[in-house]
Amino acid sequence: MKATWSEVWPVVHAERATLVEDLSRISDDSWTTPSLCPGWTVHDVVAHLVDSARTTRLGFLRRMVVARFDFDRDNDSGIARAKCDNPGDTLEAMRAVVSSTRTPPANPATRLVEAFVHAEDIRRPLQINASYPTASVVTALEYQCRTTVSFGGGRERIEGLRLIATDADLATGPEKGEAVYGRAIDLLLVVSGRAVSEDALTGPGAALLASR
Repeated sequence: MKATWSEVWPVVHAERATLVEDLSRISDDSWTTPSLCPGWTVHDVVAHLVDSARTTRLGFLRRMVVARFDFDRDNDSGIARAKCDNPGDTLEAMRAVVSSTRTPPANPATRLVEAFVHAEDIRRPLQINASYPTASVVTALEYQCRTTVSFGGGRERIEGLRLIATDADLATGPEKGEAVYGRAIDLLLVVSGRAVSEDALTGPGAALLASR
């Protein structure tokens, strides 16, 4: 089922607010911790979230022209703009955009992907546990499964595999594909190119998916 903005924004706003509260309790040193997002620290990921929440559809198009349509270059520029010298100031900037509905031109489900995946990029290295609304995580996972890697998804990563959520009514992929079992949030992370713990996924296709 396709996500709608009226369904997505309340979830995104709640997730942003919860993340801000979690980050308000971490030490100064924690901000330099490497995140699950390769090459980015916890501080970088938060700055990216701030930048994304400030970006309008028209502004995104202008930025892509400046970046010569290189998403990585644009992300690096966005982080540089939003990242303050003092992490506390970046956190306050995040707090200020909790209820923002600005967005680059994208499917509404991408905002769920961003909220959940980047939150775990931050929380897992800091050993902060969190629970997420399962139905919304499934929506994000389904979107990632049908979106190519070049557009930030993971369709190629799951080719020939059948993903089965252990905490939700979700089974996707060919019925005769090698099965991969895991919580929806863990499946979302690995489909999105993140590493998860060895015991997070089980089944005959688990090792193959993790290697991709």
